[in-house]
Amino acid sequence: MQEIINYIEDHLNEKIDLDSIADVHHYSKYYIHRQFTHQFGITIHTYIRRRQLTEAAKLLVFSKEPILEIALKSGYESQQSFTAIFKLMYKKSPAQFRRLHKYYPLQYRFICDKKQRNRQWTKNDIHTAKMSDIPFWMKLLHLVVDGYPMLNETRYEEQLRRFIEKKQALILKEEDMIIGAFAFSMNPYHIEFIAIHPQYRNCGIQKLFIETLQDLYCPNEDISITTFRKKDPADTGYRKELKQLGFIENDLLIEFGYPTQRFILPSRRKEKGKEKI
Repeated sequence: MQEIINYIEDHLNEKIDLDSIADVHHYSKYYIHRQFTHQFGITIHTYIRRRQLTEAAKLLVFSKEPILEIALKSGYESQQSFTAIFKLMYKKSPAQFRRLHKYYPLQYRFICDKKQRNRQWTKNDIHTAKMSDIPFWMKLLHLVVDGYPMLNETRYEEQLRRFIEKKQALILKEEDMIIGAFAFSMNPYHIEFIAIHPQYRNCGIQKLFIETLQDLYCPNEDISITTFRKKDPADTGYRKELKQLGFIENDLLIEFGYPTQRFILPSRRKEKGKEKI
């Protein structure tokens, strides 16, 4: 998988498809598709498109290259096709995005730090984060930036320091690597950040963090979180995961200029009341 990612990164300014990747690496394209999706939770096509658009967004903000040239560099055959998909993902046309001059990534490069170990984690593996964990936390943030549109890293790190000071930031480590991170605010209880390393996204770690929050802080309180709106093409599966965890759709919001939706996890007390009924 790392060799395939390296190949993609070396050819982001071309039109890349699964057939060409399979030919170069001498594997069945169906095998590559299955392995990539299993390893990272998104398809290889989605990863390529998001990486190319991220690099295009960077050029729009930090260069004066014409939009047509950026479109061609991003693997698109015309400015029209590039503009259509860019607007779907960034909610603004390339020209509007350039005028705002506020870059944010859709997808950073995936890095396979190590082979995932088959093991079961428990709530005992979760610990409060320390200031010394911030560089490793930010490294994880880069891998899951697909879930956080319009992210401002400087402002984010400032907020993270405050959560760590208040002991409202939790982590789960695999040796020296943070594979899960969780930050929350209180009164009302809101999940500010939950991130799982892409290689561990299907290991139930999200549920462990939420159960830890409920057990130690708010057994009888609702918990809220915000994520993408329904049918947002920029969503790589976060809405689905929240529903699987028991969250219920709530208000539509605009956060930092981006359309989102609040989800609510009912308190255990409410759930017990439903069971009695």
